[in-house]
Amino acid sequence: MKNIIKVDPKSPERRAIKDAAEILHAGGLVAFPTETVYGLGALALDPHAVRKIFTAKDRPDWDPLIVHVRDLAMAHALMKRLLPQFELLVSRFWPGPLTLVVEKAAQVPDEATARRATVALRMPWHPVAAALLEATGAPIAAPSANRFGRPSPTRAEHVVEDLGDRVDLILDAGPTPMGVESTVIDLTQSPPAILRPGGVSREQLEKVLGPVRLAAGVADEAAQTGLAGPGMTIKHYAPRAVVELFESPDELHARADKLRQEGKRIGVLDTAPTVERLAQTVFAQLRDLDTQGMETILCLLPAPQGLGLAVRDRLLRAAGKGGQT
Repeated sequence: MKNIIKVDPKSPERRAIKDAAEILHAGGLVAFPTETVYGLGALALDPHAVRKIFTAKDRPDWDPLIVHVRDLAMAHALMKRLLPQFELLVSRFWPGPLTLVVEKAAQVPDEATARRATVALRMPWHPVAAALLEATGAPIAAPSANRFGRPSPTRAEHVVEDLGDRVDLILDAGPTPMGVESTVIDLTQSPPAILRPGGVSREQLEKVLGPVRLAAGVADEAAQTGLAGPGMTIKHYAPRAVVELFESPDELHARADKLRQEGKRIGVLDTAPTVERLAQTVFAQLRDLDTQGMETILCLLPAPQGLGLAVRDRLLRAAGKGGQT
């Protein structure tokens, strides 16, 4: 495809970044890698450009976007007031896979926030994302660069598969390092609520903030009033195949044998050797098994600690069983 430019993931070519920034300033859409997954970016303060994201993804307007910033000054300009908890967390985890939900400033359009009074902010560390934010000089709204509800894209080809020419430009920097999205924590609630577990663990957050709670998944009907954060619907990140989850290997193997005897085409997610490796590959595995025509995908759930909570959340939502726990 003509709309893909390969870039060095560690030192992206200036010409490519400049081209991408020009497209954004013209109101276009650019898919780019972050340390978590590929994002679909538009200028966050341009309501018309932001609406293009929802159209390209077939995303309902009740699902808010994450706004990416290049520095603290840019973040502060998007906030109604500065919170001590915000300062504590950004000093420890930014740039990185942590999204903070705070009260929004008047300049942030409703299109980016599901008409809520809050905005979700993140500062990515991936060199391509950082360079694009620097060249653009403006905040970039960017959910994952996939069709709504599908497994998130961790490679440029996943973006092509889902969005194709709906994107003006795709910056291809190879696989993303982490593979699951950022943690989203709502600082307007007391105690703070993890709306979506991700690259920063609950344990890490509690060392800084004290107790935090896990928010429950939201049914689509209730979500239409406007979600507090992205990725909270009960079914999300889903392949076309049916996903079945198991707590023990014995249960998984017994189910696999039964389905094979019934003549079903089944795939089993590779959960070895580490949770970190599973996080890097979980979405790609779901997509690959779909491509192979599997009817059912079986997976052993990781324990809900550390990064395992984020992976478990994604798998539970892929199976339509809510998430987080």
